[in-house]
Parts: sequence; structure tokens; C-alpha cells
Amino acid sequence: MRVIFVDMCFIPYSRADVVGQVSDTKMCLFFIFIFSTLEICQSLAPRNVYTNHWAVRIAGGQEEADKLAAKYGYNNYGQIGSLEDHYHFHHSRVVRRAAFSTRGAHSFIQMDPKVDWVQQQLVKQRVKRYIKSDTRSPDPNFIHFNDPKWSNMWYIHCTDKNNRCRSEMNILAAWQRGYTGKNVVVTILDDGIERNHPDLAQNYDQLASYDVNGNDHDPTPRYDSSNENKHGTRCAGEVAAVANNSHCIVGIAYNAHIGGRLC
Repeated sequence: MRVIFVDMCFIPYSRADVVGQVSDTKMCLFFIFIFSTLEICQSLAPRNVYTNHWAVRIAGGQEEADKLAAKYGYNNYGQIGSLEDHYHFHHSRVVRRAAFSTRGAHSFIQMDPKVDWVQQQLVKQRVKRYIKSDTRSPDPNFIHFNDPKWSNMWYIHCTDKNNRCRSEMNILAAWQRGYTGKNVVVTILDDGIERNHPDLAQNYDQLASYDVNGNDHDPTPRYDSSNENKHGTRCAGEVAAVANNSHCIVGIAYNAHIGGRLC
């Protein structure tokens, strides 16, 4: 009888064992594959990085902690925050960064009866927190208002595939994230605003308004036959016209308070 070795497995080879040879070989190769895969996975797994700092819980106060630190070669950096009986120990002769928990005379501290608990500290990787950007185009049907001019506000609907305009304001995306002007006060410095306008009255803020010419808080524009004093009202509407009131347009910051300063 001959014996064929395949790595750590052995397969008896004889005329009587021909049928079982193939099966045994496959089984042996299967185990070799499993062990190799485990080894690769372990090598790719994130490893702990140990520091030369310890957290230690010692009853008896600062003086007792100092004694134990000196006994085992540590420096006591004091109590850890507001954690009573928890101390920050540092060992200058231990490697600052290591792949394994260190061993030595200093490690005997964990067996000291006066020590309730000890833990060698690990390096923690900090990751910046951020809001993941949604790269998908907002659904134009996700937000809809009943204001008659809503569909004509091209600068809001530029993300609609049916429109060919270009806009970098991302108004719909801002609304979807809750930015609608709430708790914001805006004053239009122009030729006044119509404070009783049905699209502005709900958001009108008297304290944000003033008539420099009349020295009062009424920014109502001066009406004449040419109707030239309308620019301020139009600007106020673009900023804070009430939304979903079945009237005219929707303001970019439709929940903002709006005022006017007539100059």
C-alpha cells in the first residue's frame, strides 16, 4: 500500500481504495480551503491597538491609588472625570502602541486585592459625523401646493426632468430637509410692502417693518396711477408668500416672518 500526503491529510491508496480516494481528496481539500479562508479573514479583520494607559478602580481614595501606582511602576494621572474611585494610570516603559496587551511586572496590578478592576486602554478611531448627501433628484411630486402659480415657478421645478432650466438653489431639497424659514425674520428694504396682501398677511411682522418717510411702523407703499411702488411687495412674496393658501405663489421661505422698510 502507498500513502499519498495532501498537506496535513493523508489518503491511503490501493486498488481497493480507488473509489474512496476521490471523495477523501475532495474532503481534505475542502478543509484546507476552510482553514485558509479563516486565516485570510483573521488577517483582514481590524486589530485592537493597545496603549500604555490604564483605567483602574481602587477603593481608598487618591492616596491609596498613588501607592499602588508607585508599587507597579505607574504614574497616577488622577481621577477619571467624575467617576469616583476610578483613576488614570500611565506606564512610561510600556510601548505607546502595541498590537497585543502587554505583559510584565506592571501587569501584576490586576491581581492586587486592593484593585477592583483594571483595563488597558485601546486606541479609538474617530470618524467625522455628517449627513449623507442624497444624490438622487428630489421627486417633483413629493411636494405640491395648491397655489395657482405653483407650477409656473420654474426656479423651484428645475429638478423636474420635464424642465430644461438650470438652478443651483436646490429649493425642494431644502424643504424636504425642513428648511422653510421657520423662526426666521426677513425685512425687505425697498419701496414698502402691502402688509394686508392675502399672500403676506399671515407672515407679516410689524416689528420688522418701518416707514422712514412717515416715521412709523406702517410700510404700506404709496399708491399712484402708475403703480410703480410694487417692487418691495413682489420681493416680499418671493421670500415669504404663504404656502398652500390657494392664492398666487409660494415663498421660498414660506414659514418666515416678513417685514418691510419703506425708504
